[in-house]
Amino acid sequence: MEQSRDESYWFRISAIAEAISWTGLLIGMVFKYLVVFDEIGVKIFGPIHGVLFLVYVALTIVVWRRRNWSTGVGLWALFSSIPPYGTIVFERWATRHGKLAQATGALS
Repeated sequence: MEQSRDESYWFRISAIAEAISWTGLLIGMVFKYLVVFDEIGVKIFGPIHGVLFLVYVALTIVVWRRRNWSTGVGLWALFSSIPPYGTIVFERWATRHGKLAQATGALS
């Protein structure tokens, strides 16, 4: 039996993808400023990270609304996208504390 993929699934994917894009961007910045002084890594990973950041923020707002997170949880989710790998920390915490549990019933 196939489990339907709700917004929590996509939120988790976006949190991981946003963190992975941070890695690419940080590596690009190391090469730009310390190794070869070439911007190619930043030119590639900058836009990728930017799009994934916006996807994460949009999904955070959707999940915040649909899961009825408190203001503190919602703001923590949003602010976790600022430091590198913060989205992973938040996603793990939210999963452990049932903030991303499969909802029952309609979520309209």
